[in-house]
Amino acid sequence: MRGAPAGRPAKARLPPGYAAALRRSVRVTVSAAAGFYLFLYGFDSAVSATYALFAAVAMAGLSHIPGTGRQRAATLLPAVPACLLLITLGTWLSVRTWSAVLGMLVVGFVLAFVAVGGPRPAGAGPGLQLMYILPSFPPYAPGSLGERLVGATVGLVLLVLAEALLLPDRTVGAPYRERAARAADAAARCADGLLSPPYVLGGDALRSIREVSESLRSSRVPEADRPAGPGLRERALAHTGLAARTLLGRLASLSGGPAAGGTVTDVLRAVRDSSVETAARLRGENPAGEARARLTEARHAVASGPDLGDPPAVLRSHAAVLEVADAALAMSTAAELAVRGRAAAPTAAPGRFWYARMRAPHLWWRRLSGHTRQRSVFFQNAVRLALALAAARLIAGVDTLPHGFWMLLATLTLTRTTARQTRGTVRVALTGTLVGAVVVAVLLASVGTDTVVYAAALPPLMLIAFTLGPLKGVGWAQAMFTLVVALVFAQLAPATWRLAEFRLLDVLAGSAVGIVFGLLAWPRGAHDELRRSMALMLRCAAETVVATTAQVAAGGARTPSGTAPGHGSLQHALVMAEAAYAQYASEPAERKGPDAAQDWQATLISGHHVLWGADRLLVPPEPLVVPPLPREPAAAATRIGDRVAACMLLVSQRLDPGPDPPGAPVELRATAAGEVSRDPPGAPRLYYATAEWLGSLRTDLERIVGPPSQARVEEPR
Repeated sequence: MRGAPAGRPAKARLPPGYAAALRRSVRVTVSAAAGFYLFLYGFDSAVSATYALFAAVAMAGLSHIPGTGRQRAATLLPAVPACLLLITLGTWLSVRTWSAVLGMLVVGFVLAFVAVGGPRPAGAGPGLQLMYILPSFPPYAPGSLGERLVGATVGLVLLVLAEALLLPDRTVGAPYRERAARAADAAARCADGLLSPPYVLGGDALRSIREVSESLRSSRVPEADRPAGPGLRERALAHTGLAARTLLGRLASLSGGPAAGGTVTDVLRAVRDSSVETAARLRGENPAGEARARLTEARHAVASGPDLGDPPAVLRSHAAVLEVADAALAMSTAAELAVRGRAAAPTAAPGRFWYARMRAPHLWWRRLSGHTRQRSVFFQNAVRLALALAAARLIAGVDTLPHGFWMLLATLTLTRTTARQTRGTVRVALTGTLVGAVVVAVLLASVGTDTVVYAAALPPLMLIAFTLGPLKGVGWAQAMFTLVVALVFAQLAPATWRLAEFRLLDVLAGSAVGIVFGLLAWPRGAHDELRRSMALMLRCAAETVVATTAQVAAGGARTPSGTAPGHGSLQHALVMAEAAYAQYASEPAERKGPDAAQDWQATLISGHHVLWGADRLLVPPEPLVVPPLPREPAAAATRIGDRVAACMLLVSQRLDPGPDPPGAPVELRATAAGEVSRDPPGAPRLYYATAEWLGSLRTDLERIVGPPSQARVEEPR
């Protein structure tokens, strides 16, 4: 980096974190203060001024919508009608305490549960909650509903304009589509490298594979760019990234060369060309799709070759290259769905791409209904928060606390997914609130009713509060927000030092409610649920492995519209496990013990490999009748499948030990390594494809349990 010219001092620059926080603070301060002053001093409407300010603060200061300013504006715009609906509901239901409490229970659950839709709905949830909380307190004044809606609309419109136009953010990192395109480029280079001597990938290529593959991990992708939503394009883009990682992993362990035969060379060329085509499609070009068609033909030529005449080494090579071809085809198909949506060409694997022809309401319903179970962390979080908010509203209504919505605001902002985290947050928050309350008491006692001082001090104080709060933590945020609300309410009505007392008492009461429900409802957060869901997923995977190898051995009719046995249950178990892992990863590393070193992502990938491999073996591109395996290959495939499934069950028990955990451990490698390398006489290609799949699953299991010195489970008998 070039330094400053001689004799000229270098320009001081804010650290990136402070610069981003300052830009967001400027936007929320400008939009909130502009609406507040416009209605309070321009139109003499305290109601509209209150709602204009709190609408902007709720959706920008309290919410955590990820992305740049323009991305947040795109999320906020469709949320405006929802905010107006929530204000209307809160206004009408505040007629009685019981109706406000019941509404808080239902609305609180629904708004917390929409987090299943991805990071953006989850980030907007707290702000939407406040849009119901604010009007749900007395006085019951339906006649002021018009003023409330006008104020909130103006505040939200100002916020959308500020996010879109004021101090634009710089884009950090490449979008997910570009990351997937780079992975496709890397796959094309690897496939091309395997076509020339020495027919294996060197160290530089393997390092490139690791770097590109790691860039597709959700933890490495900014929240706003993660394809985590239930829509078709987002599902397909996530599928593209997963297929790209699988393809790169398969290429890294593949060796080409003349010994593998011309058919393998043809497949690798087709994989290379298809990957180039996929990268172009992800970057907005419109390739004809000829490379994917050639890859389909080359794959069919390998899969339908004669079973006799080729030595076992060649058949194993063909089985390995079939896995590469299938991963490349999955990546290409998913990329087209991600770019073109329902206008994409019909897929040849409706089981794997079950979402390809579904409309958005159906996909949303599947996502929502799939999580309406006790084991879903989204369901647990929604129940916990809804009960806490309803209890806080009941206490505030029965005791008629002054400014009772501050109590619900404290419950909303301080309740965490684990009891330990909630206690730690509350302790810091109360300290910050106490400091802020003392400063407020001194300020109100000194200034009195001079609103000019409060009006002049509010914008710079908001700017400081919304800059330091996100950076310095919850203690600073509570202290600064206490000062902000004091200056706001001192302009709305004459205030004394007791306003600081009310603020402190409300935060204390709201914190107590959050702690109680944090202890009563799933106090360990995702810790226990993660282990249970991962263990359940491995048990479902074990059942799928056993059933798949049994069907491979038995032969029979196969149709493209079918699915592997246990497909639905394994897919749902994967969804639950992924949700639990996502929440676990978001929780602070507080005494996680052995969980901190566990490779949970490897466990998830193994589940996907089971699902994809079973579909690959049992769901052909066209209807056909598969003959049964000869006796010895059938017995060998069944034996290997049983032992791999047994290892999965033992690993699942290790992840979630029951009352009778396994005893003397042995090396996991001893359970299946010898079986996979056997070559029974008369084994057809299907046997080697099955053995290759089971061998990859064994490798996945070794990655789950760690290095050989640690990878010990009980010997399956």
